[in-house]
Amino acid sequence: MNSPTIRDQTILVTGGAGFIGSHITDALVPHNDVRVLDDFSTGHRRNLPDEVRTIEGDIGDPIALQEAARGVDIIFHQAALVSVTQSVDDPRTSNRTNLDSTVLILEQARQEDARVVLASSAAIYGHPNELPVSERTPPDPTSPYGIQKLAIDQYARLYDELYDLPAVALRYFNVYGPRQQGPYSGVISTFLEQAQEGDPLTIDGDGEQTRDFVHVSDVVRANLLAATTDRTGEAYNIGTGESATILELAEIIREVTDSNSTIVHEPPRAGDVRHSQADISKASKQLGFEPRISLEAGIQSLGTAEPIESAVDDEVELPSIDSRG
Repeated sequence: MNSPTIRDQTILVTGGAGFIGSHITDALVPHNDVRVLDDFSTGHRRNLPDEVRTIEGDIGDPIALQEAARGVDIIFHQAALVSVTQSVDDPRTSNRTNLDSTVLILEQARQEDARVVLASSAAIYGHPNELPVSERTPPDPTSPYGIQKLAIDQYARLYDELYDLPAVALRYFNVYGPRQQGPYSGVISTFLEQAQEGDPLTIDGDGEQTRDFVHVSDVVRANLLAATTDRTGEAYNIGTGESATILELAEIIREVTDSNSTIVHEPPRAGDVRHSQADISKASKQLGFEPRISLEAGIQSLGTAEPIESAVDDEVELPSIDSRG
């Protein structure tokens, strides 16, 4: 299924200058009136197209939110404090940023009669006993961040049921792609930087841990599908349904970048999830979501700066993906 076209809507993207949010913004701008609310603590203005109306402010500020959301039809809520470690060190700040602000978003959406798509996370599953994990897998978060994302899922369901507010939560697995940078960027962007600099690729632990890596263009498609579905009040896994070990990932990156970087092992991170893989059958059946970008093609596009469209079937309609800035 191609990406649904959203046209002639007034749309707010919170965290729209950040990694995922800026790609969602790019996909929406050609046919809609798009606003971005961002405090630029991690996002960058260079990620935003000129056509966007930007409101600089904190998502926890009701006044800034009210200004940004006035008259909107759809809200894509991507702003968050995404560091699991920081949520452990400072759970109050993490809760205020991730959970309290989400309630403000949902309340503002009620006033505007707007649809909401919320960014959730595979962190809600903790250390699953079986793979792949489906939405029926009992949640067992191991950090304040995971608890906050699980609560966001529940708020989406309750606001849909109690207030007839169309809301969908998307449980992202390991998202990667252009513009992913900063202290909390993913292992792929870290490995690429190390390989391109000729530095050793540092792996925490033995490297046999697995992850489900999903390209940001597929995540954008999932958001557009969630914004147009009738199956609201639900949470959906967004991944590829496949997994790769960190060692396999390192080898792919060395090959793509033609790097001679060695691989070194650091002590494992405390509490690190050993294995992760999404069951995406629910998103496939109810949203029509199908990932299009293989891990090899996605890394190739990043390692060589090729447009991602060159790595996929020309007939597939993709949101605009570039590495502006």
